Amino acid sequence: MSNHIRSYDGGNTADPKQLVRPTTVAEIQAILKNKTEYPSPVRAMGSYHSLTPCVSSDGTVIDMKGMTRVIEIDAAGLTFTAEAGLQFIDANHALRAQNLQFHTNIEIGNMTLGSAATCHTKDALDGIEFGQVSSYITRIKYVTPGGELAEVTDANPELMAKVRSSYGLAGVVYEMTFQIKPVEIAHFNYYPRPLKDLTDDEVDSIIDSAQGLTCWTVGETCVFQKREAVAQPAGLLGELIAAARRRLWNHDGAALGHFIDTFAPEGDLRNLLHDQWVAGLNALYATLAHGGGFSLPNPDKTVDYRKTPDSARYAFTFWAFPRKKWLQTMREYHQFADDHFKKTGFRCNMPLGSYYIRKDQHSLLSYTYDGEIFSIDPIHAPTDLAAWSHFLKAFNEFAYQRHGIPLLNQSPFVERKHCEAAYGERWTQFSNWVREVDQEGRMLNPFFEALLTPAVKT
Repeated sequence: MSNHIRSYDGGNTADPKQLVRPTTVAEIQAILKNKTEYPSPVRAMGSYHSLTPCVSSDGTVIDMKGMTRVIEIDAAGLTFTAEAGLQFIDANHALRAQNLQFHTNIEIGNMTLGSAATCHTKDALDGIEFGQVSSYITRIKYVTPGGELAEVTDANPELMAKVRSSYGLAGVVYEMTFQIKPVEIAHFNYYPRPLKDLTDDEVDSIIDSAQGLTCWTVGETCVFQKREAVAQPAGLLGELIAAARRRLWNHDGAALGHFIDTFAPEGDLRNLLHDQWVAGLNALYATLAHGGGFSLPNPDKTVDYRKTPDSARYAFTFWAFPRKKWLQTMREYHQFADDHFKKTGFRCNMPLGSYYIRKDQHSLLSYTYDGEIFSIDPIHAPTDLAAWSHFLKAFNEFAYQRHGIPLLNQSPFVERKHCEAAYGERWTQFSNWVREVDQEGRMLNPFFEALLTPAVKT
């Protein structure tokens, strides 16, 4: 029987010798202890929504979908405890039934809680305090590479910061506890501005006046989406808008971009259709801006991609840049993208995303460890993976030259030089810690082996 696995966007595949779905912690222990039947490297897999081969292995892949129990919802103490295979969207629904929510309600609801605990995440609209999900995790239980039980809490911040960045390299996480809070209603306002007219002072003013902020760049227009907390319920209109928004993101937006590139793979017709798509999106955002935006319960912005067909799936990349350099870098990115289009005929068929995330030192590899960032995230519904991959590699070099910070699960084709430049001494510290806790390389797949800074021989 084939053990072939495929990432959500099709960009990564693997054929492990063993693909197992444990339902108990004891089974995970047995897998890690039995190196003969379950060969290395051993990688834990959630929904395989990552855009890099961080999960991939030709040895053993542990599919965590068999461990999805909600263990406790403490409405008084405002904590939520569950198993690692539970998807964020399902945890979201369990909390919503008790009028509760996560502090960070990410857009991609199919991320598992185990991934949230140990991998890079981002949320700009709920990230009023911190935009990374793991910053609100207070306890993590895991099985070490040797098969022993382990636990860390925020009472041990140094170890917790490492485990929050561990990507399963310190063992297999099976349970975690989150801080939660009552459901909040968020209001979203839209501010379209021509990129050519923006100033650093204006961008600073927009950031400082928003609780949460993303920017969608459509053509040459930057549309700033600002979040504000409101007291009144969202009502039926808010529910309808939330549903329409989810539909746009889990199907329609990518499906249209994919259709254009399939129907008109090159030439003037393709460019005309893309230009019309851009004009339509800008008209939509202008309407939202003039109408005063809309309100919805925070959890309702989370999207479920489980039933999205391949023709409506999109991929992306994420690089973080210092807040003060964002506008300059954005203008340089647009020149880069225009030049790439002239040379290759390729351009992204969806809006460009940018996330504003506040400084956060809760994880060792936090991409905002040294200060606030504003990201640049090309988004695309690929019909030609080779052309998309070529663009991503060129963009990586663009971002690297401008001191960008990549994410290990959301920046395809990330390299060691990118990590060493972005994370500095923290990358060396992380590399050394991984080798210390897994001296036999039980969890170390080729992707991470190529990224880690080599050990210094004495």
